[in-house]
Amino acid sequence: MRMPCVIAVLGAGLAMSAPSPHGQELATTCHASSSYDVTLKADSLLFDRPSPAPFHVELQQGALRTDGAAVALNAEDQDRLALFERELRALAPRVRAVARNGVDMAVHAVRAETAGLGLSDDTRAEFDRRLDAHASELKQRIADSRSTHDWQGDAANQTMNQMATDLVPLLAADLGQQAINAALNGDLQAAASLRDRATTIAADLQPRLQQRLQAALRPQVAALCPSIQRLAELQQGVRGSNGRPLNLLQIDP
Repeated sequence: MRMPCVIAVLGAGLAMSAPSPHGQELATTCHASSSYDVTLKADSLLFDRPSPAPFHVELQQGALRTDGAAVALNAEDQDRLALFERELRALAPRVRAVARNGVDMAVHAVRAETAGLGLSDDTRAEFDRRLDAHASELKQRIADSRSTHDWQGDAANQTMNQMATDLVPLLAADLGQQAINAALNGDLQAAASLRDRATTIAADLQPRLQQRLQAALRPQVAALCPSIQRLAELQQGVRGSNGRPLNLLQIDP
């Protein structure tokens, strides 16, 4: 789901984990989906998508424009859209709070999963420093973000790749050194095992980290579902300039 999909960045705190599809937890838990990205502007909400029409939908205190054309609304529809805009703005900070919690949980999960790797004190200290720095930067991006475009496609992937590039080699290098030490001590079996772990560390951690986060975050995401259901109900029956329902948000049965 693209809206309100700051949730899409929850997996980013995993660092070594692949990014989940847009708003996967919202789609799974709340059965919610949208083909639009949304931008919270100072005085309006802007929804946009590459296809189909309408490509741009703007809500402003009960007024509606689709693809640049003003849409005549009756009083009830104006009230519905004014409520939709207000309630979506009220939901955004709650979504950001869940996203920030997701980052904190991800940091905790990463530390728990790497605790048994036997890292040296220096490696552990440097790993924790880098992990904390990435988490702090990510939470600041969440706080500053006003558009789901910030977290779509290449932008989300780039964030994930930067974190992985910074963190994974640090773990792999330490395991590699442990393998060398084991070989020097004559324990060739341990050395081979450590070398294997060094080359597969990211792939081994990814599923466990994702499972931890999904289980921890699902109750918080579920708490958003009634508000998302309310948004879907408010937009029902409102049509754009082409006479078709807006369908900014869908709830699947």
